[in-house]
Amino acid sequence: MLSFSNVTLRRGPRALLEGVSFTAHAGWRLGVVGRNGTGKSSLFEMVLGGIAPDRGEISLPKNLEIASVEQETPALPQPAVEFVLDGDAELRATQAQLTVAEAEHDAKNIAALHERLNVIGGYAAPARAARLLHGLGFAADRQARPVAEFSGGWRMRLNLARALMCRSDLLLLDEPTNHLDLDTVIWLQDWLRGYTGTLLLISHDREFLDAVTDHTLHLHAGTATLYSGNYSQFERLRAEAAAQQAAAYAQQQRQLAHLQAFVDRFRAKATKARQAQSRLKQIERMERIAPAHVDDGFSFFFRAPPKVPSPLLRLDQVSVGYGGRPTLAGLKLGIEPGDRIGLLGPNGAGKSTLVRLLAGELPPISGEVLRAPDLRVGYFAQHQLEQLDLRASPLLHLRRLDPDAPEQALRDFLGGFDFRGDRVFEPAAPLSGGEKARLALALVVYQRPNLLLLDEPTNHLDLDMRYALELALTDFAGAVLLVSHDRHLVGTCCDELWRIADGRCMPFDGDLDDYAHWLLARQSDGASRDKAPGATSAKDQRRAAAQRRERLRPLRETVKKLDAQMARLRRRLDEIQAQLADPALYGSDARHGLDALLREQGKLRRQLEEAEERWLAVAAELEQLQAAG
Repeated sequence: MLSFSNVTLRRGPRALLEGVSFTAHAGWRLGVVGRNGTGKSSLFEMVLGGIAPDRGEISLPKNLEIASVEQETPALPQPAVEFVLDGDAELRATQAQLTVAEAEHDAKNIAALHERLNVIGGYAAPARAARLLHGLGFAADRQARPVAEFSGGWRMRLNLARALMCRSDLLLLDEPTNHLDLDTVIWLQDWLRGYTGTLLLISHDREFLDAVTDHTLHLHAGTATLYSGNYSQFERLRAEAAAQQAAAYAQQQRQLAHLQAFVDRFRAKATKARQAQSRLKQIERMERIAPAHVDDGFSFFFRAPPKVPSPLLRLDQVSVGYGGRPTLAGLKLGIEPGDRIGLLGPNGAGKSTLVRLLAGELPPISGEVLRAPDLRVGYFAQHQLEQLDLRASPLLHLRRLDPDAPEQALRDFLGGFDFRGDRVFEPAAPLSGGEKARLALALVVYQRPNLLLLDEPTNHLDLDMRYALELALTDFAGAVLLVSHDRHLVGTCCDELWRIADGRCMPFDGDLDDYAHWLLARQSDGASRDKAPGATSAKDQRRAAAQRRERLRPLRETVKKLDAQMARLRRRLDEIQAQLADPALYGSDARHGLDALLREQGKLRRQLEEAEERWLAVAAELEQLQAAG
């Protein structure tokens, strides 16, 4: 289907991809992963013919129908449904030919074209386009509106619908879940499972990758490595390969050190000269094993807030909205230290409205918002990147928050967000979307909040940075309220789910899998206002939720502490593994340091094993109580 043979692509003096070779076969669902800037989007551009490789060949079958999502949408007067129908090029060409044939009264051609429309599903195409638009969040009354009336995010959805409308052999999707809410991500995942062509998918959403892909192409340092399996399987295989390579490297370094020591000791002695030369030749012939690469990943933590009052915030019969018209009403909610809350609901239901209310950016229409005197809110908005001063450097952004802090302390802090060296002095304007998102997140983290409000914080963040955020949230002492279409982040970090719909915010009795099943069932039934599973009266739900939290809180606290402990142990083990990859450590004069590291490694592994066993036991007890509740 698709073959890269020794492909090299340069960006200026730097080789973005070098000597890349792989083959994707028909029907594969290939996830393309790697850090931002490793060449994922450029690889797609080469497949589409937008750019040519500097060296090597890219092979595709003739007459291959390729679909991809355009990044720009002009402000067209065309109705949205007609714009989507344009995605089926053969349909439109056949319809145009039919119009000409009918004008010429060419009966034979008219019959042939009608037969072709029947074969390609042309008569059902408008219904197919309507289903795509509905799945992507467009209500029936919005599908006939002009494209020009939609905002940028909704136009991106139109572009996605148009690409899905194409009856393609090869579908290229570059971060399709950006600009989508969780409900739409679940719908898209289900749609892609039924796609019969070959799929190439760039995504930083590991749950989405796991659900959709069956092969993984990992781009790193100019190389591309193909793995069988989805993202989780790729992670496991890569970790196993790295561990094996590290062990082989360490063993070879010990062998080399032993041989070299013999050579150095006996080279000058006539009786041992021949043996020394033999060992020297053995060293020269030995095929060297490269040290296993240890990613210099992101690592940051939330500094402890000065105070963590309880409760942090309460809403008493609050209504909130815009222009005096409530979007949400009857809000009676409380947030305590240690709460981890995920907000569910489609775009437009009021998730961001609630977050803005809690952040103090939107006043209530009625009711009372009770804030603790020592409440410190850290708010990451969907459009946080637009609030950056593009002329200011990362260091200056941080300096404005803390004028008296030592420069080195600020630079050390920024280093955890991958702003190192002279990059801390460069203006924000030329930064990529991912780099700007990291800077915006760094500014929130630095202010030592005790309540974190995160509204789609993972947009533009790659998998490494998302993992760093996940670890940091595990150790966070305050409360978190999270809006995200990244199910892995929500599932890992959130203990409670609140569903916003029909102007209300209510606890959701279930986990994300329950929500996905319920959502797909509702969509398949065509109902838009089904009752959520387990829903009861608001008073009963609040009472039951409070009692349930009281029973579960000690277990959840234990799980959080164990999560934090295991994260610290794993970080230290990663540091030791990186140190063990240093050849200098295997010299005779460094033997004491090597032994100390190996002893510490063994001790930490035992501690990690004990912590994991305890975590499993506590998590099982927690799961039983949750199921019973």
